[in-house]
Amino acid sequence: MMALDSRAFRHTMGLFATGVTLIAAQDGDETHCMTATAVASLSLEPMLALACIAKRARMAGFLEKAAGFSINLLRDDQQALSSYFAGAWQAATPPPFRLVPWQGGPRIEGCLAAIGCEVHAFVEGGDHWIVIGRVLALHRGIEPRRPLLFYAGRYRHADFAEGQAAPDLGWVEAPTHVYYDPWQET
Repeated sequence: MMALDSRAFRHTMGLFATGVTLIAAQDGDETHCMTATAVASLSLEPMLALACIAKRARMAGFLEKAAGFSINLLRDDQQALSSYFAGAWQAATPPPFRLVPWQGGPRIEGCLAAIGCEVHAFVEGGDHWIVIGRVLALHRGIEPRRPLLFYAGRYRHADFAEGQAAPDLGWVEAPTHVYYDPWQET
């Protein structure tokens, strides 16, 4: 059995491939951005998205004051922006980028896609805040839409040469019943 500690947990969760995003928020003349991979859709009715922000991150305090934020999904050619806003940039000058005013929070020009949100709730989640945003705006970047991925502690790129469409399950019109039989030792 694997040791149950924070490092093992982080490495295990690192086997779940995620997209790479920049969270951006503006309060008056101040704009803050940070790299985040713990981002997800939460609800369709109402439309909600979430981002997990470390309590010790400057962004956590900033989001408490900001009215909204944007979740900017990065393209596979925007790895430098991820490194820069994660605080791992080594060069003397930042990589080129431009923030454009947008509903919810500033949007990274040229991103794969973006979701503009107003802050809906902060939920405590251990050493992180789960910041829930009510979706105000959506943006899809230009083709080709190739996401920057993060897997096993490294940036990755998707291979679009092969793939199989997922089945279209549509909306379930009738109630779904789930039956659970607990395992019992015989």
